[in-house]
Amino acid sequence: MRRDIDVMKLNDLLYFVRAVDHGGFAAAARALGIPRSTVSKRVAELERDLSAVLIERSSRHFSPTNLGAAFYRHAAASLLEAEAARDVILRNLEEPRGTVRVTAALPRAQLLAPYLPLLAASYPRIQLLLNATDAVIDLSHLSDLSCSDLIQRRLETQPVVLVASPSYLLAHGTPTTPAEVAGHAGLVADVVNPASGWLLERGPACERVFPNARLVANESSVLLAGAVSGLGLTCLPLRLCERALKLGELVRVLPGYRAGQLTTSLLMPPRRADIPAVRKVADFLVEHMARRADG
Repeated sequence: MRRDIDVMKLNDLLYFVRAVDHGGFAAAARALGIPRSTVSKRVAELERDLSAVLIERSSRHFSPTNLGAAFYRHAAASLLEAEAARDVILRNLEEPRGTVRVTAALPRAQLLAPYLPLLAASYPRIQLLLNATDAVIDLSHLSDLSCSDLIQRRLETQPVVLVASPSYLLAHGTPTTPAEVAGHAGLVADVVNPASGWLLERGPACERVFPNARLVANESSVLLAGAVSGLGLTCLPLRLCERALKLGELVRVLPGYRAGQLTTSLLMPPRRADIPAVRKVADFLVEHMARRADG
């Protein structure tokens, strides 16, 4: 007759396995720090529930029966699995530790900079290694990354806006429609096709405009400096130029339009995304950067 698994309590398996491991109830009780009577009683209850003799014992003899030996192998394996299950929870509850490496292009490293000291203070056992590079490894993208096998966590989405300095607009006029951008000096980022123009969007409508490319650079800080100095119009992520806008060094041109949006994401290999320290760093950056965006 098959016995349901719920007749076996995990502690009963533990007492049985330890009794076999230590060769007796008394030795097992000492190892467990409990009375000998508790161990012997619980093993007897286990045998009664299973309707099987697991251990042959007398005043001079203590050993598992053949059936008990087979049962012992499975019971010991079950205890190991139970400990592994417990460790999964403990690893998630305990303070994360270890080294987390973040690689970002220089502008994105500057974007992360305000948050890293607070992150380090919040999790002192995590060692952060930030590799700021000018290589083609970036956390930002203008298009969807749905084809990527990497785990993606979105950090921030910001509009790309059209800006110019007050001095430039005073000298050359302020466009009031997208069509009026044509003929203005443009500071553009497309070094492959500088004449491709900008796609300006307002709601579902969009219109491509074609300034005269006066300066071409694939580095946003160069375009920012050029715009502040009065060289012409340019398109920049709002976060990058917001200080210049607040100081009056730049102003929004066609403020009802945007030239796309820039999304900054954390990209992680699937096998590393579940490491507690990596997950804590990702959760922290997502939460705090979203809080700034909301504020």
